[in-house]
Amino acid sequence: MRFDTVIIGGGLAGMVCGIRLAEAGQRCAIVSQGQSALHFSSGSFDLLSKLPDGEAVADPIAGMAALEKMAPEHPYALIGAEACESYARQAPLILQETGISVVGDCRKNHYRVTPMGKEKATWLTIDGYLTAEDSGQLPFKKVCILNVEGFLDFYPEFIAEEFRKQEVVCHFATINLPDLEHIRKNPSEMRSANIARVFDHEDNLAALAAKIHALAADHEAVILPAVIGINRSDAFEVLKSSVTIPLYLLPTLPPSIPGIKAQQALQRRFRSLGGEYFLGDTVLTAESEEGRVKEVFTVNHGDEPFRADHFVLATGSFFSKGLIATPDSIREPVFGADTLFNPSRADWYTLHFFDRQNYQAFGVKTDRRLRVLRGGSAVDNLYCAGAGLAGFHPIQDGCGAGVSLLSALYVADQILKEKRS
Repeated sequence: MRFDTVIIGGGLAGMVCGIRLAEAGQRCAIVSQGQSALHFSSGSFDLLSKLPDGEAVADPIAGMAALEKMAPEHPYALIGAEACESYARQAPLILQETGISVVGDCRKNHYRVTPMGKEKATWLTIDGYLTAEDSGQLPFKKVCILNVEGFLDFYPEFIAEEFRKQEVVCHFATINLPDLEHIRKNPSEMRSANIARVFDHEDNLAALAAKIHALAADHEAVILPAVIGINRSDAFEVLKSSVTIPLYLLPTLPPSIPGIKAQQALQRRFRSLGGEYFLGDTVLTAESEEGRVKEVFTVNHGDEPFRADHFVLATGSFFSKGLIATPDSIREPVFGADTLFNPSRADWYTLHFFDRQNYQAFGVKTDRRLRVLRGGSAVDNLYCAGAGLAGFHPIQDGCGAGVSLLSALYVADQILKEKRS
């Protein structure tokens, strides 16, 4: 099989890179072994919320200028602050075109509310989820927190405890419907994805709207767990249009409905542009010739190789097996790429779970064009994007999704520039 570009990995970085290339007319393939980290998403996309020294970042673009000096191996430093700003302005438009409506500004972090009711600085949040422009500025003072009866992955009491710190009066209510009773017969089926399917149906949305009117008419807003539809994109909009009180969603524990819906939207967009998506397949080996990758081989296609002019490594980090830890090293399993890691395993981590763990910054080494290094030299047509890149702490610095989005767009532009030249 012959393509212009083969992307290995179908998470946020792989999908966005593929969409950008397909929009430019390339014939692209994405090989994805299964679920990505998007299935654990909280409905937000972080750009940069802290510097490596722990200083909070209000303006992510300004923070990137400081980051170039503090962490020269960070992907943002390799891309450059000016280019990062350009891609940070393009990313929301790409998401919007896929059907993922987001709010946010790359020059000012806002605050989204977590599943535990706490505030977290972020860049973009999917429209409909509870946010505040500034810390401690919730948009209501009396709220009803509404849960599905028997749903254990949503925590109204914890949420209310945080809201009360802002002097918000919280009331609780639960809802039940015949279709919910059906899945409640087996407690293990009371998961967000199964509940969300119930609200794909028009009659259940109407019944929910009626219950909201009856339960919360004297409140300023209603908080709902993010389980309103999964296979239809307009379920929450339909519900909002059926009630007069403001509604807000809060993410639940995984599996993440906003993440699953985002993944589905990205896949639909990629395929609509002519991209070929190979789900449930794993790239095993690669063949190179004269400093360039020639072809890759997968589990499902056996001896039939994927050939391309360019390849993008977007397999992620340890979670998705894009990086493999051995007792004394970190390796990239497909191409044998050079990796950044501390040679002393004792320095990989600390025993305090919430500390800044060194292993989180381990990853694939690249040059400034994000071409993968192998044996110290850049492979001409092999790029890396997303969580597998070395040099950044996605959780502590609040930049995981931003690195995926910006590096994906940057890599796509590198490929298109080389193609034009």
